[in-house]
Amino acid sequence: MKHGITPTIYYCNPNIYPLEEYEIRKNECSRYAKSLGLEIIDDDYDHESWLHEMKGLEQEPERGPRCLMCFKYRLLRTAKYAKEHGFTVITTTLASSRWKSLEQIEEAGHFAESQVPEVTFWAQNWRKGGLSERRIQIIKEYGFYNQQYCGCEFSMH
Repeated sequence: MKHGITPTIYYCNPNIYPLEEYEIRKNECSRYAKSLGLEIIDDDYDHESWLHEMKGLEQEPERGPRCLMCFKYRLLRTAKYAKEHGFTVITTTLASSRWKSLEQIEEAGHFAESQVPEVTFWAQNWRKGGLSERRIQIIKEYGFYNQQYCGCEFSMH
């Protein structure tokens, strides 16, 4: 692809609720990946494990401690998968959302890389340099489903 980099998509979203929402989002991601000829790896949907990790943080506001914990949980899973399968760099599309804290995403990414030797977190602000506009263009071009909440049941309101 561009700059000699061909990404592999690791779809790790055990936070998404309900399962039907997870399936819609996964199918949209798969559709896009296929259109670009990219591989997509579907992590197991283990919402119960994710809920267990979020225990005690259910009432926290968006961009609060629950979101940080969620990012750490998911990026650590990503880093572990990466190491087991010979990938050395990870990043996340979480940083493309204006609703998410870039500081929390970077903290979670650096946490993941600190726990998994030989894997580096590529902290990229996917909102700058025309990337936010490109995201909107892609959404329109492909007619993507546009969710109205983060994904977890605690962000539905």
